[in-house]
Amino acid sequence: MSRQIETSLTPQDHRHLNERGISLQTIEHQLATFQRGIPFTKLKRPCRLDDGILRLSSLDSPAVIRRFERARAAGRVTKFVPASGAGTRMFKFLETARLHGESGGVATAEEHKLEQFLSGLPKFAFYHDLKNILLRQGRQVDRLIDEKQYHPVIDALLDSLNYARLPKGLMTFHRYTDTTRTPIEEHLVEAVDYAKDDKGRARVHFTVSPDHQRAIRQHIEQARLKLDQPAVTWLIDCSVQPPSTDTIAVDVDNRPFRDSHGNLLFRPAGHGALLSNLHKLHCDVVFIKNIDNVVHDHLKETSSKYKRVLGGLLVGLQDTVFSFLTQLESGTTSSTTLERITEWARHTLAMTLPDEWSTCTNSQKTQWLFKWLNRPLRVCGMVPNVNHPGGGPFWVEHENGATSLQIVESSQVDPDSPMQQDVFTSSTHFNPTDMVCGIRDYQENPFNLYQFVDPNTGFIATKSYEGRTLKALELPGLWNGSMAKWHSVFVEVPRQTFNPVKTVLDLLSPEHQPPARP
Repeated sequence: MSRQIETSLTPQDHRHLNERGISLQTIEHQLATFQRGIPFTKLKRPCRLDDGILRLSSLDSPAVIRRFERARAAGRVTKFVPASGAGTRMFKFLETARLHGESGGVATAEEHKLEQFLSGLPKFAFYHDLKNILLRQGRQVDRLIDEKQYHPVIDALLDSLNYARLPKGLMTFHRYTDTTRTPIEEHLVEAVDYAKDDKGRARVHFTVSPDHQRAIRQHIEQARLKLDQPAVTWLIDCSVQPPSTDTIAVDVDNRPFRDSHGNLLFRPAGHGALLSNLHKLHCDVVFIKNIDNVVHDHLKETSSKYKRVLGGLLVGLQDTVFSFLTQLESGTTSSTTLERITEWARHTLAMTLPDEWSTCTNSQKTQWLFKWLNRPLRVCGMVPNVNHPGGGPFWVEHENGATSLQIVESSQVDPDSPMQQDVFTSSTHFNPTDMVCGIRDYQENPFNLYQFVDPNTGFIATKSYEGRTLKALELPGLWNGSMAKWHSVFVEVPRQTFNPVKTVLDLLSPEHQPPARP
């Protein structure tokens, strides 16, 4: 295939590949994936409490939190916040209302959302900005609403304030007595609470869109001054999804798709592309949390407590695994110690032993255990299922008969298998993307995260471009296939720790509003 691809590429194609940092080998692999297809994940059963999901009540939380506090004080903690997503979908019903105008034609559900938005308008943290923009236009927002002139209000929000195009991180989410905050500002405040070390340094990394990189950097610098916490030094980095992670598009016959100018078409590869950003951090203990999952100050204590619990569990697991790896590396591990390590790994990390385990020598067992244990760790908070779209925790069966704990999305499950669909829909818990990761090994070297990806967990979608059908490839998701070969521990955390903003109406919920006055 290599020769065939190379001869089909023009000098301009080669130049574009070089500019993006994409190798011919990568293109070959992606085209082979389109030809072969991606197998569906084989679900064995959903994870449930005491069967893949730990109960918080089973933990000695004070001891776990103390363990985390030692790691935090030593400067081991970083917050990693995927923040490149645009907020366009938050305002879909407003775009629909604007498209149909005041002449009607809006579905009842969309009309109800519009009514909720307009009646709750003064409660939004961006209300005063919106009101001032309309005043500069010689309009009063209250009068416009009373007169059912909604278009100017929607235009001011989506166009003048630019909320139709801004990333979520730059939108005004929360109102306080004398100020407002964006999600970026809320994440910085959170970092002070559970990521600040004993020297006052709080480490935060945002992944951002190239189109908004400059605006976000400016906003971060303004936030440093606005938040005004003299005892804190924020160590803030930003990175963009590198063009080398884009994937080639193909036509319906799996041939490279070319646009109207004859150029190869590349597309962003989903959140799995952020593995590159995470890999380059070379950090130790990393909390991953989406940009829109933030709360008002009066509710931060609950969120912070369970971050500490997750972090303490991870550090404790690291301590145990690192101790075992050191013992195994010595080459003098006794049969009794091997048995103890094996039982711990089976019980705690859901290890499946190979069929030939009983006939292996101590030396073979030592080598196998060392290789199996020496990989990244993650502890993931799971919330009771509240019918949010997205993945959940499952026991997954692999080709070799082994099982493992995985976070699985609906796109990974065979839609034509009633049995697999039943397993997926019977899940009791949901993945809120609230996890802490250990990405250094027992010698404090950063893992090569690419070695622990399951390439058979990507996704092929049908799209259109310039009026033509194409197929697009998404890389294995960051917390799905990209972490498939990590050690995973799932823990139930309270529903109150998960407060995403998927639609602007979510900002009217108590989690995003100031506390009620007594």
